[in-house]
This record gives sequence, structure tokens and C-alpha cells, in this order.
Amino acid sequence: MKSFFQGIFLFLSERFNLHEDKEDESTIIESIRKNVDFRGANLWALIFAIFIASIGLNVNSTAVIIGAMLISPLMGPIMGIGLGIGINDFQLVKKGLKNLLIATIISIITSTLYFWITPLHEAQSELLARTSPSLWDVFVAFIGGLAGIVAGTRKEKSNVIPGVAIATALMPPLCTAGFGLAIGNLYYFFGAIYLYFINSLFICISTFLIVKYLHFDKVSFENPQRAKKITRYILILVLITVLPSIYLAYRIVAKSIFENNARKFVQEQFQFRNAQVVFRNFKFSDKRKEIDILLIGVPITENVIDSLKGKLSEYNLSGSELIIRQGLDAKQEVDLSQIKASILEEVFYHSDSIKSITEPADTRSTMEEELKTLFPDIEYYTISNTVFNNLSSSKKDTVDLVITKLNSPITLSEKQRLKKWLQIKLKADSVRLIVE
Repeated sequence: MKSFFQGIFLFLSERFNLHEDKEDESTIIESIRKNVDFRGANLWALIFAIFIASIGLNVNSTAVIIGAMLISPLMGPIMGIGLGIGINDFQLVKKGLKNLLIATIISIITSTLYFWITPLHEAQSELLARTSPSLWDVFVAFIGGLAGIVAGTRKEKSNVIPGVAIATALMPPLCTAGFGLAIGNLYYFFGAIYLYFINSLFICISTFLIVKYLHFDKVSFENPQRAKKITRYILILVLITVLPSIYLAYRIVAKSIFENNARKFVQEQFQFRNAQVVFRNFKFSDKRKEIDILLIGVPITENVIDSLKGKLSEYNLSGSELIIRQGLDAKQEVDLSQIKASILEEVFYHSDSIKSITEPADTRSTMEEELKTLFPDIEYYTISNTVFNNLSSSKKDTVDLVITKLNSPITLSEKQRLKKWLQIKLKADSVRLIVE
């Protein structure tokens, strides 16, 4: 039995051996050192990548954003810092920190300049996704950093490094920070910088761990006193880096767990026959946890609200405050654009849920309430079942014709989503929408 386990251990050791095909240590260090500096071509490549990423975020193009991340040289100084900490090279650590700071400042200035001059100032989904980190961002940054340094220590280079640049996504948060400054939204700015810091921190930590695992030779000093001093500085720097990362990781995990539990609570408990959740917001902090809900339709009673509050503990939400706003009066407290976006999102992605809101007899009254909420500027609408005669084929198509008039213009995307919503509400195969 002992020999069996020894055989398995030997097999796994050979298969997962990182020392095999390892590049010469001096070559690895020199390669990382060269990529730490931001001057000349590296600096211009960074500026071009920032402009491309900003355009991609501005027009909501994932392909363009990926292209920018492939160009970006931001991994260089971050891996340099991790390497420097791992081999006690304080000069390399200082050089990496200095160049990372320069690259960060230049990137933010470049993206701010772009978003300041662009005529498009709407926050698209790709941009909004970079305003706050999640637990998965931490995992991706850490595991991506591991993949990056492992690939960087091989004799034969592979396509891992470009993949790491895409996965760890250092460019988009910097561009989002620039967007926040350009429009004066500090929430976007600090949220994006926070995400950028998290990504950089965990890439650095993963680089340090692999360098220690591969037993890189440490920098030696002729003066023992200087060696102790440098080692002390490195230890302080490691503690300054690791301790906040533990706290930040804990905070992100706690927030993710709270939001997942809150989302599950709302999905399972807020199933009402004549009311629907059109807006929900989860707020998490050390002092307070809030679940903010807006309902439209028939108001629920205080007994039902008390019952819902009593069920919070079943979802590990004890101590959370449940705020329920009901009726269209709540529009003074909640932005109508958020309500509108929430309804349309639910319609677009969860179309089946709308069919169970009310009985068919209540459809007309419910539609009127929801239309007022979705489009406050609506003046009138009419619905009729109409026959369209196709003169070229002599076919007759029966469709629901909806004619409506709004006091303000409607965008093409809003019109398409309204059409989809009408099709679901009317349970029709085809709807013809005319907006006057």
C-alpha cells in the first residue's frame, strides 16, 4: 500500500513539476526587469491601449475592449514588484511601484481626456460592470497572475500571457475611472480604482508566491547590516500588501454572500399575484445592510411585510433592514429611469414571469399602470386586432396593432423593448407598434 501511494505521489510530482522546462533564472529576471520600465514604445503602447479601451467602453464593444487589453503592457511593473519582493530586491520593488504609479496616472489622464471630448456620455453595461469588484474578480486576478508568472518562467513562451492580460482586465477599470472624473461621478471613479487596485494586488501576490515556490536566488549584500535593513523593508512591504488584501478579500466575500442571499430572498419571497418588484437595491456596509424594494400593483399589507421580515433569518440575512416602497408615489424617492430600466430588463431576460403577474381579466388595468411607470410621457394608446392583407401573396396576417403617442422622443432600443413587452402582455405571436 505504501509503495502504491509513493507511486501516485511520484506520478503527480512529475506531472505538476514547475521546475521542468524552466528558463534560466537570470534570463527570467532580466525579462521581467525590461518590462517594468514605462518609457518610449511601452508608454505609447499604453496610451494607445487606453484610447482603444475607452472607445470600446464608450460604444459597449467587448471585442474592442479585448483588443486593448492585448496591447496593454501594464502587467510588467506589477510582476516586477512581486518578483522584487520574492528575491529581496528592494530597488526592483521601488522601480516597479514608481512605474506602476506613472502608468496609472497617465492612463487615468488619457481616459479622462477621451471621455471629456467624446459626445457619448451614457454609461454602458461594459463600463458599469467595472465600477465595483466582486469575489470573482479576486479569483480571476489571483489565478490569472499565477498563470502569467508560470508562463513567464518557461523556456518556450506560449499564448498564456495575452490570455492573462484579457482575464485580469487591468485596462477597463482605469478607463472607467477616467469616465468617472470626466462626468464628475466620484462613485464610478473610486469603484473603478478599487477594482484596479484589487486586480494589481492579487497579481502581485501570485507572482511573489510562484517566485518563492521556484526558490529564486535572493539578492545578496556585502554589508550584513544593509542586508538586514533591506529584508526588514521587504517584510514591512509584504505586510502592508498582504494585510489589506486579506481585509479587502473578506469584505468582497461578505458583500457577495449578502447580495446572493438577498437576491434569492427577493426572488423566492416576492411572488405576488397582483404586484411585481420593479426595482431592488442591496446596500452593504459594516454598520448597515439594506434590502430596498419597490413594488407596483396592489399594495401588500403590513402583516405580509412583517411576515417577510421574519423570513430574513432563513436566508442568513439577520440584522438586515427590509425597506418596501409601494405604489407610484414612490417615484419621488426612486429614480423613474431606474424603475423603467428594471422593468424592461425583467421583460427582456425573464419574459415568462410577466405572464403570471395577474389574471387575464386584470390585464388592461395592470398595463395602464405599468405603461405610466415605464413611460411617464405617454399621452394615449390604443390596441386592436387587425388583419393585414399582403397584396403580393394574397395572404392575410392577423396581428395586434398598437398605436401610441408620447410627449417626448423614444429611442429605437426602447421602442423594441416596448414592443417585446406588449407582445408578452398581450400573449400575441406578433405585435405591430406605431409610435406617433
